[in-house]
Amino acid sequence: MSNFHHEQHLKSSAFISDIVIGMSDGLTVPFALAAGLSAAVSNNPIIITAGIAEIIAGCIAMGLGGYLAGKTEQEHYQSELKREYLEVENVPEKEKEEVKEIFAAYGLDDKAQDLLVDQLSKNKDHWVDFMMKFELGLEKPDVNRARNSALTIGFSYCIGGMLPLSAYFFTSKPQDGLLLSAVLTTICLFVFGYFKSKVTGQPPIKGALKVTAIGLIAAGAAFLIARLIT
Repeated sequence: MSNFHHEQHLKSSAFISDIVIGMSDGLTVPFALAAGLSAAVSNNPIIITAGIAEIIAGCIAMGLGGYLAGKTEQEHYQSELKREYLEVENVPEKEKEEVKEIFAAYGLDDKAQDLLVDQLSKNKDHWVDFMMKFELGLEKPDVNRARNSALTIGFSYCIGGMLPLSAYFFTSKPQDGLLLSAVLTTICLFVFGYFKSKVTGQPPIKGALKVTAIGLIAAGAAFLIARLIT
């Protein structure tokens, strides 16, 4: 029962991380683009069209990035798993010594180490699984991780990107849209920066301010560059 709870916890953590990654990037990039265009064009439809195109491209790029990261994780695990099976088969005594070193690090004496190694080595699958976790620090990845990560990050990016862009649907001038977009985006960046910091174990308020500052600096830079060019 406890193992089931542990696996659910890991999956939900990965899901939350993907949401925060997609959402925070989705808020930052389209907002910066819209801010830059607000200084260069005189009507909202152009900003909306360009913003939607960027969001679509961003969804695809971020989704593919999440998919490739998930596939790389699976391929790395399978490669190390194959190597561990070969080592257990070809150099078992060396592998047993490595197991003993792991147990020794936990304070077990020689007698306990020998007993545990003897029991563990009777089952090759359990032995390899132990080495993967405690020697290499690798957990078996979810087979659906790549697909789920791609969908979650891409969808979150879409939602995040539509929040700052939505301001231009309800205003008639780019300047008015930029003002409303800045307010919405600042609030959303702070909220998602807070939760992103919670997920990664950083100070929430400090992390929220950092994410908010990065988003606003990017938007401000895009706005100033567009203003200078035009």
